[in-house]
Amino acid sequence: MSWNVFIIGHDALSQRMLPNLRHVEDYAFHELLSLDEVVHAEEYPFARLVDDALAQLERFPGPVDAIVGYWDFPTSGLLPVLRRARGLRGPSIESFLKCEHKYWSRLEQARVVPECVPAFQSLDPFDERAVEAVEIDYPFWIKPVKAHSSHLGFRVENADQLREVLPVIRQGIGRFGRPFDEITALAELPAEVAAVTGHHCIAEAIISSGRQCTLEGYVQNGEVHLVGLVDSLRDATHPSVLLRYEYPSSLPDAVQERMLTATRRFLARIGYDDAPFNIEFYFDEQADRIWLLEINARISRSHAAIFQLVDGAPHFQVMVDVALGIPPRMPHREGRYPVAAKQMLRVFEDGWVRRVPSDEEVRRVEAAFPGTLVHLNVHEGMRLSDLKHQDSFSWELGVLFTGAESREALTERIEQCRRMLPFEIEPLASPSSS
Repeated sequence: MSWNVFIIGHDALSQRMLPNLRHVEDYAFHELLSLDEVVHAEEYPFARLVDDALAQLERFPGPVDAIVGYWDFPTSGLLPVLRRARGLRGPSIESFLKCEHKYWSRLEQARVVPECVPAFQSLDPFDERAVEAVEIDYPFWIKPVKAHSSHLGFRVENADQLREVLPVIRQGIGRFGRPFDEITALAELPAEVAAVTGHHCIAEAIISSGRQCTLEGYVQNGEVHLVGLVDSLRDATHPSVLLRYEYPSSLPDAVQERMLTATRRFLARIGYDDAPFNIEFYFDEQADRIWLLEINARISRSHAAIFQLVDGAPHFQVMVDVALGIPPRMPHREGRYPVAAKQMLRVFEDGWVRRVPSDEEVRRVEAAFPGTLVHLNVHEGMRLSDLKHQDSFSWELGVLFTGAESREALTERIEQCRRMLPFEIEPLASPSSS
């Protein structure tokens, strides 16, 4: 007998990764809501998505044993609502929001790990006096209380720059703000949080100096468990732009332990239980200080293939087993390589895509380096600015997952793969680009 596990927004990556789970014969996977509905849509009508998902589950002839997902909002928000409706285990809506409502999360963090929290405040981008309402020092980082992939996130150096970005934020904030307001309406909010809606921003002091990493873990029966730490390498010119994830982290063990201690304190305070999470930190080596960037109530999809390469299974294993209420059967250091990476293939200028690597070229790379995966985000003839879910400074042409025997060999392998995967991007200024 197999457990019926429903996956919100089942995609090509999970279709390649899920067969690698240990005891895969124990699971029967089913898609719940399509990728177009929960990721690629222009709008996310949250209540309708909930109703459609529950109707689909009601039509299913067998038992519904677990509902899982690895995408950011709205998927992450659908999980606690659907699980509650079906009587399945998982975090409460309130504990989910204490992770993912960026302002509420900072309030809770400041009460239990204040040494890890920068100066912050809420800001209403629709307030005509928003610039005058700034209380923290410039420069700061401003972003919606709910967004992802640095969407509508800006580093602001002064009041004039803030005036420039506020209209941009106002124009785009509703895409996530409207559905986020729908889920907050289902929760009991303290007054200080209820006043800060999905159409508000959070402004925070800059903490992006030093080394960044993500702690992947899960909580089961009230106990926090570590799955692994992944290093994040960012662009030198645009520090908000991610270039590569590397696993395992090269941070000192003592620093990793401090991050785990802070994580345990925070999750215990908010009562988060029976689910995976990932929490991002910066380590300022000069000041010997740990900063908490943000916490997500889900695993990071971006890390699945690199866990597979190093540990021998994607950490989808943890997501599924915790949802089923069994101890995760996740292997450790049983993979093909000692170190692995997800490399984002980025460019920093808009343009027209004139050539992408052929299927044959992709297959050649994947065959040359066992375990390597290539995923393309663009196609010939498209304009880069039509890509969805991009940061404010770059466009992701695709991603490369690969492993090697050492970090030096890993860097060399990535460069070799890039040479084997040729793109041609025609600048917008080109006479033939119209």
